[in-house]
Amino acid sequence: MSSNIRIGISIGDIHGIGLEIILKTFNKNGLLKNFSTIIFGPHQQCFEYLTEKNIDKSLVKKIFSLDEIVENKLNLLENKNYNHKVHLGIPSKESALISYESLLHATSELKAKKIDALVTAPIDKYQIRKSISDFIGHTEFLEQNFKGESLMIMTSDVMKIAFVTGHIPLNKVSQEISTKKIIEKTKQLNYSLKQDFSIQSPKIAVLGLNPHAGENGMLGIEDSTLIEPAIQKLNKEFLLDVTGPFPADSFFTKENLSKYDGILAMYHDQGLIPFKTLSFSKGVNFTGGLNIIRTSPVHGVAYDIVKENSANEESFKQAVITAYQIMQSRLNLKKLSSKEN
Repeated sequence: MSSNIRIGISIGDIHGIGLEIILKTFNKNGLLKNFSTIIFGPHQQCFEYLTEKNIDKSLVKKIFSLDEIVENKLNLLENKNYNHKVHLGIPSKESALISYESLLHATSELKAKKIDALVTAPIDKYQIRKSISDFIGHTEFLEQNFKGESLMIMTSDVMKIAFVTGHIPLNKVSQEISTKKIIEKTKQLNYSLKQDFSIQSPKIAVLGLNPHAGENGMLGIEDSTLIEPAIQKLNKEFLLDVTGPFPADSFFTKENLSKYDGILAMYHDQGLIPFKTLSFSKGVNFTGGLNIIRTSPVHGVAYDIVKENSANEESFKQAVITAYQIMQSRLNLKKLSSKEN
């Protein structure tokens, strides 16, 4: 099976915990038996990292071409040499550029269909922007390079939550919300729940924007003038199963989370705060809405703990497993569709 499926990993910032969580993920849990794994990154700096942290290098195989892939190994694919000394825990324009070029390389192979899915290790966006001024993040970068409109979906065994707005200042959120956008994002979430998570008839909850979902207009009118009309149209015209708007402060109970397959939040922190509180160690960031599969852990580079070898790899491991499961779900749907036709 592993020779037929290839999962690529962009290396992330090599001054952070990326390589540590990658090695911990694949060291003892047998994942390498299910697919071939390729890390996109420079040989010298990666092995310098492993040496400095006294991490066993036997799992890593240096390669210069995808034709050289070895099964049951972490294949480290280099396409560029760097004159850079690794300094663990220190933010660096140079190490950030290495992470960006790793993403570029992985993206080109994903476009060429030489890898089947991409898992991205944590990056330092601020440092990348010192070299790539228009870089916002993985999600926006991938949307520019692949077909579709991206939808950030945070997923775990507790909840699957998507967002109407993304990485924008809080004072711009209400300006960016519209009935049309809520409809589009809910339809995207519904489709992804079916295609990527094999949920046949998704039940979706939509959160309100204002405290207490506006309190009948007393605390804001967006809930009644924008969100409610969107929900009505989604149910009547598109025949989806959508409920809301729910006050966000009281929604995240066990009962509600077990009742709904997906949740649509109005803005970033409205959904990320409860998600990370309940699912931080096992949560996964999935870029839905595109014609490719990309997942990542929900945490950052963690410069502060990189020298301790104490990083928890669980979120990254779940990102790898989720990418593989989504790929299987899409393949099964494709097979079912071909049989029906």
